[in-house]
Amino acid sequence: MSIKKFKMISRQELSFTRIAAAALRRARNLPHTFTWHFAQLRKTSNIRNIQELHNAYSGERCFILGNGPSLAKTDLSLLRNEKTFGLNRIYLIQSSENFRPTFYVCMNDLVILQSQEEIKAIQALKFINWRYRRLFQNDSNTIFLHETFSPGFSTDLSAQIWGGATVTYATMQIAYYMGFHQVILIGVDHRFKSKGIPHQVVTSGDVDSDHFHPGYFAHGTRWQLPDLRTSEYAYRLAKEAYEANGREILDATIHGALQVFPKIAFKSLF
Repeated sequence: MSIKKFKMISRQELSFTRIAAAALRRARNLPHTFTWHFAQLRKTSNIRNIQELHNAYSGERCFILGNGPSLAKTDLSLLRNEKTFGLNRIYLIQSSENFRPTFYVCMNDLVILQSQEEIKAIQALKFINWRYRRLFQNDSNTIFLHETFSPGFSTDLSAQIWGGATVTYATMQIAYYMGFHQVILIGVDHRFKSKGIPHQVVTSGDVDSDHFHPGYFAHGTRWQLPDLRTSEYAYRLAKEAYEANGREILDATIHGALQVFPKIAFKSLF
């Protein structure tokens, strides 16, 4: 962990297990960092595909769909002609809502490893963690991004991005690079009934009440408890970056608890 990261963590949230796990993640990422830099030097097809997206949607708006319970109460039919980013296990809502995201993003190790077959079936341009490129090497519709552990807001996807403890933040960096002028959040409830040390890996029970689908993290699924403190820090970085460039992020989540971005009623946008 960097010194900056420690400032985002309260003493109550620190534990030897959490520090050891963080150190192990960084050690395991070193070989992937090396291969990423090699890919940059060679300007591989993945790097070229990333660069082709730079400002490809300049001046447009997009919606980032969080996975909170409020997403199930949101009329996704209104997004039929909008650019949208679906995250993690968004495919669980597709069948019931007849919704297909324009883009898909997943950076989390556990989600990728446990849902790789479902992710491969998604018919959208996908952004996946570089660490798992071998799992999707035959998928021409996938772009791989290198995740760093140093806090910051990246404006160049061909360099790196910081995860910010939430895939929503990673997606904000993607949307910025692609040139979107206005980003609108829905389903980012920013509250969880599940409690515990942030990033602690737990196993799901029978019903998941923290996401839009009761089987989002189905019985026996391993997932990491949320880190709301770090997420809020990351969101503030995103807000500053967007506003410094004359852009904006709005929060249209129904009864969302996040207080970083200006609120707006979802249906008023159409």
